[in-house]
Amino acid sequence: MANRDAAHSGGEAHGSFKSYTIGFILSLVLTVIPIAVVLNGWLEGNASAMVLMIAAVLQLGIQLLFFMHLREENKPRYNLMSLIFGLVILVVIVAGSMWIMMYNMVAV
Repeated sequence: MANRDAAHSGGEAHGSFKSYTIGFILSLVLTVIPIAVVLNGWLEGNASAMVLMIAAVLQLGIQLLFFMHLREENKPRYNLMSLIFGLVILVVIVAGSMWIMMYNMVAV
């Protein structure tokens, strides 16, 4: 039991309750906005797609900063690797999803 506690208190920075709460609320807002835009039909076509993409990019930034603690890392190389990994995931998921949605809009 003592070894487990020592491993978690190794001087690594973890987020506070306040930062997790802020990140969670921002994530919820960035999830609700695209849902509201699509379900209520406030925007159509490319404008709706742009709202989805912008919300996805902002969501990635929130996740990297508040939950993956990108800014709190002591070694900058790991920060860069985390950012590149996040950007690869962003491109694959968002661009792939948008391509599939645009293809289905044309095919229907």
